[in-house]
Amino acid sequence: MKIIKTEIEGLLIIDPVVFRDDRGYFFESYNIEKMRAAGIEIDFVQDNQSSSMKDVVRGLHFQTPPFAQAKLVRVVKGSVVDVAVDIRKNSPTYGKHVSVLLSADNFRQFYLPEGFAHGFVALEDDTVFSYKCSALYNKESERCIVFNDPDLGIEWNVENPVVSEKDLQGERFAGFSSPFTYNS
Repeated sequence: MKIIKTEIEGLLIIDPVVFRDDRGYFFESYNIEKMRAAGIEIDFVQDNQSSSMKDVVRGLHFQTPPFAQAKLVRVVKGSVVDVAVDIRKNSPTYGKHVSVLLSADNFRQFYLPEGFAHGFVALEDDTVFSYKCSALYNKESERCIVFNDPDLGIEWNVENPVVSEKDLQGERFAGFSSPFTYNS
């Protein structure tokens, strides 16, 4: 398993070692000892999976403390551009984002600690997205920043995004009051 640091502290890309032969492939999608060795000392308590058609945008979602979630995300079928936005007050990268191509072909995973808003756009029909969470879902703590906020400058590269009404009602980043604080 190869752990790749991104330009934003805490966000990690995980490239598993994939063993292939004429029967197919095998890889470890999660190994607690290797994750802890990489500094990911999280106990995941919930796994989620969604299916999306091409051009569906989901996000930018997060939960507030004490129900804040770290996430380990990957694609089981299809592909997405996955986005994490730093929403930690006083962070040197506050409001910045990292985009990562995740696909069933590249097996890549993306680790997001607490303090990040998260979203993705499906690049193919019937894309299956899977993610582990460090806290259980809590409806009252769920929040959303609107995906296409010009202050964030995220390039979704989709001409006609399909977005839920709930996500379209997300907060604007300019008036956003983050419940997270950066700890260096």
